[in-house]
Amino acid sequence: MAPMKTTTPTFEKSAIANLPSKYGHFKIRVYKEGIQEHLAIFTENFDRQEAPLVRIHSECLTGDTLGSIKCDCNNQLHKALKLIAEQGGLVIYHRQEGRNIGLLNKINAYALQDQGRNTIEANIELGFAPDQRTYDIVREIFKDFGLKKIRLLTNNPAKVSIVEELNVEITERIPVIIDPNPYNEGYLRVKKEQMGHII
Repeated sequence: MAPMKTTTPTFEKSAIANLPSKYGHFKIRVYKEGIQEHLAIFTENFDRQEAPLVRIHSECLTGDTLGSIKCDCNNQLHKALKLIAEQGGLVIYHRQEGRNIGLLNKINAYALQDQGRNTIEANIELGFAPDQRTYDIVREIFKDFGLKKIRLLTNNPAKVSIVEELNVEITERIPVIIDPNPYNEGYLRVKKEQMGHII
């Protein structure tokens, strides 16, 4: 039997464009991975910093766009954009919805959560791992920007390990603490107690 062929991900990238926003003036570039398109949102002085501020933000349409308060995603994203506007840095908008189970299955997971499952139990009941995200595109973006050292905006220890595996030194981990509300208290508790998040 012939050995199985492995495919290497192919990437494309857009030109760099201006992105004026309510937080400040950013630059933006799109990185295409297969059919998925991810964003790099960064400040003009980004490449002049030895260890710029970086957030890898996982897409959450319900939170980021619709303002859902079942999670802390919207507040984390906007806090990160505000911080990089002030200090200089980069937000990678990592488009792997629902920890990479897709929007349809994320809403199916929400329905199970409405019945009492937590976020991990719902993913498993649907036949998925608790977290299915991959980080090939993050490696590509780090490589494209020539990043060697960063200050990482995250509460997630798994992302610290992932960045270190990409051979980028984390000089500082900065938490993104968001006040809980009655709709996301259980979600945040699972993140803290079962996923090790520092919140």
